[in-house]
Amino acid sequence: MFGKLPFARASLAVGALLLSAAAVAQTNPYQRGPDPTVSSLEATRGPFSTSSFTVSRPSGYGAGTVYYPTNAGGKVGAIAVVPGYTARQSSINWWGPRLASHGFVVITIDTNSTLDQPSSRSSQQMAALRQVVSLAGTSSSPIYNKVDTARLGVMGWSMGGGGSLISAKNNPSLRAAAPQAPWAQESFSSVTVPTLIVSCENDSIAPNSSHSFPFYNQMTRNKKANLVINGGSHSCANSGNSDAGLIGKYGVAWMKRFMDDDTRYSKFLCGAEHQADLSKRAVEAYKENCPY
Repeated sequence: MFGKLPFARASLAVGALLLSAAAVAQTNPYQRGPDPTVSSLEATRGPFSTSSFTVSRPSGYGAGTVYYPTNAGGKVGAIAVVPGYTARQSSINWWGPRLASHGFVVITIDTNSTLDQPSSRSSQQMAALRQVVSLAGTSSSPIYNKVDTARLGVMGWSMGGGGSLISAKNNPSLRAAAPQAPWAQESFSSVTVPTLIVSCENDSIAPNSSHSFPFYNQMTRNKKANLVINGGSHSCANSGNSDAGLIGKYGVAWMKRFMDDDTRYSKFLCGAEHQADLSKRAVEAYKENCPY
């Protein structure tokens, strides 16, 4: 009888672990996918398969492509990604399948005019999110019943990045923002949305000294970070960039942490895995207000 005690204790321990895991899942219904790793976040695709479709009648913006996970289960958050001045979707569409494969519905858009300013890009970005919400409520849509309309986020590059900051400023209910090389001419001191800025060391169009750094410093009411890419030009985070693994990891981890409340991703933004990145050639500087 006494010889069975170790086995009994082990069984109790396993049972406790299972109950603990179940409790975590119950307390965070937004958690999706296996535990993340450095390699899974730096890979071109995440754990979920994806599909996409072109929006046939864009409402309030130029054109749109929706990427979505096909096997994530349940409803997921939605993100709108906007290009910059004179640019089109092709400059930012790498985010579509990458984010979707980690459990988001993503719309990348063309603006009404390639010359639209940041405020207009923000308005169109929010219009795109509203249309995604509408499509998620349309039974004939591929994303029918797939979007949690309370979990929306924004991304964008250059003036699209500036537009994303404006969207965060004007829409505090957004769950996360991740502008890249943002260009804008206003203050963002009132932003409360968790915001990751990716900027480029050698950006001559939106120099850090007059754009990303002041924007970061102005924001005192939110969780925030600023990843500066070593030697990068203004397009250092665009489609085809040479640091996609690093930038993709931070972009995905930021959105998962704040849109899904998934603390499994905190260590890639504040923990040991993050600290290991700071010695990499690709990272010029990193500012943050951890812990998250």
